[in-house]
Amino acid sequence: MSSFGFLSPPPISSSAPTRQLSAATTPAAAPIVAPDVAAERLEPRVEERQGYWVLKEKFRQGINVQEKVKIQREPMKLYMEGEIEELAKLPFEELDKAKDTKDDIDVRLKWLGLFHRRKHHYGRFMMRLKLPNGVTTSAQTRYLASVIRRYGKDGCADVTTRQNWQIRGIVLADVPDILKGLAGVGLTSLQSGMDNVRNPVGNPLAGIDPHEIVDTRPYTNLLSQYITGNSLGNPTITNLPRKWNVCVIGSHDLYEHPHINDLAYMPATKDGKFGFNLLVGGFFSPKRCAEAVPLDAWVSTEDMIPVCKAILEAYRDLGFRGNRQKTRMMWLIDELGIEGFRSEVVKRMPFKELERASTEDLVQKQWERRDYIGVHPQKQEGLSFVGLHIPVGRIQADDMDELARIADEYGTGELRLTVEQNIIIPNVENMKLQALLQEPLLKEKFSPEPSILMKGLVACTGNQFCGQAIIETKQRALKVTEEVERHVSVTRPVRMHWTGCPNTCGQVQVADIGFMGCMARDENGKPVEGVDVFLGGRIGSDSHLGDIYKKSVPCKDLVPLVIDILVNHFGAVPREREEGEE
Repeated sequence: MSSFGFLSPPPISSSAPTRQLSAATTPAAAPIVAPDVAAERLEPRVEERQGYWVLKEKFRQGINVQEKVKIQREPMKLYMEGEIEELAKLPFEELDKAKDTKDDIDVRLKWLGLFHRRKHHYGRFMMRLKLPNGVTTSAQTRYLASVIRRYGKDGCADVTTRQNWQIRGIVLADVPDILKGLAGVGLTSLQSGMDNVRNPVGNPLAGIDPHEIVDTRPYTNLLSQYITGNSLGNPTITNLPRKWNVCVIGSHDLYEHPHINDLAYMPATKDGKFGFNLLVGGFFSPKRCAEAVPLDAWVSTEDMIPVCKAILEAYRDLGFRGNRQKTRMMWLIDELGIEGFRSEVVKRMPFKELERASTEDLVQKQWERRDYIGVHPQKQEGLSFVGLHIPVGRIQADDMDELARIADEYGTGELRLTVEQNIIIPNVENMKLQALLQEPLLKEKFSPEPSILMKGLVACTGNQFCGQAIIETKQRALKVTEEVERHVSVTRPVRMHWTGCPNTCGQVQVADIGFMGCMARDENGKPVEGVDVFLGGRIGSDSHLGDIYKKSVPCKDLVPLVIDILVNHFGAVPREREEGEE
């Protein structure tokens, strides 16, 4: 495996507190009691064979279908041994006839970030990129626009809930050239799907935020370099039991949502040295959602990558590979207990050592989360960043080109994606702000001053493209929100998230109001598209996952229900009464 250099401790922002004792985000004591675990249970279930990690024969009984596909042929060979070149030359219909090549199309290509949209977009692929910290350039944006433009109405792009791009409409024959083009602008889609580490998330205001604790960009970049082997492939961690999410916290606002990541780095000092306390195990799934728990561990910046490697290898070696609903890392933590899991991590550290958590957490617990949409001053004098609202994250090729032009003309050619599916233009000279705000794109599409409800709206792909989605989400989310806004006035932020199915890519459990797609029945007993409504999700230091408020609500009946929720739980005022009082 490639070797990587490590960062020296960064300077801590002068505006950040240097010490805060026993912050609730990373308490020193873990809540999970370690059970007795048989020694044979701790035998690694995988072994290295010819450079790839393979499940041992003795552990193959009862494994899931996806594990069998991985055993039949190593997915990373498509990239690392150039098999994609030959695959892309074959007629798609022929590939679909044989089980092995059909598995390539529907499963193994996900290791290259390619997702076949068999159910709703047959023969077309979505490509998911790696974009650490959500930072991208105008040149990269123009290249992605050029890719989706060639596919006409089938091509579009989405900003995802992991600060990332997904581009749509791709045909397999074009993939080798697209991969070369991505590399030419410093991008990769490698290891962004299936049983791999997802895009490393960081503070979208990293390096420009007057109140940041630490600039997360160097750390998310290091993580991405390690995870993908500098975009060449890192097969030591591509055979995980399931997907795995990681984030680095850089601000008190917790824009990065640490409580829903498998590994979250929480800034903390120890004995005068900067580093991170660790949270582990947060995840969403159809059958279970769990918040991350403290590992009772602190690492210096030098050990940031070694501890990530150790945690991933413990999960790879010991994780369950049967029922896919029970293969996320938290299930392993439950089985071993937090101390048992921690001891397995320690075994895999370079010097078999891992310090206990620090009490000097740098994240302020009492902190009101700031809004990044609109115009805000940067820490650099004379510069501002401008947060743009991208309605439910959907963007067309011409809009991407315009965003690239605007980033060049008014900023430094940089754009930043956020987990709320929005985009930030940093480094705008204050003297250029008024001209920027008059740009037609900002006036007509991507407003820096959206309505309160639109500002907090998030939606997954939905069944327009995704075969797992039960309902259409993006257009419905916009339509319901527009209709609700005609009836009530809202004066406080309300975050509404839509997801098309129980996989909850739209993260409905962290929303104030969440809508999860399901089938419902109308007043005549006829099956119709509906949602389960969630209420009470919180983000920040007092994070809490929302609970079911009402099940199986037909989508056509949502507007009056949402109005009722907003009035009774969020202080909304009916517009008729508001106008009458005036």
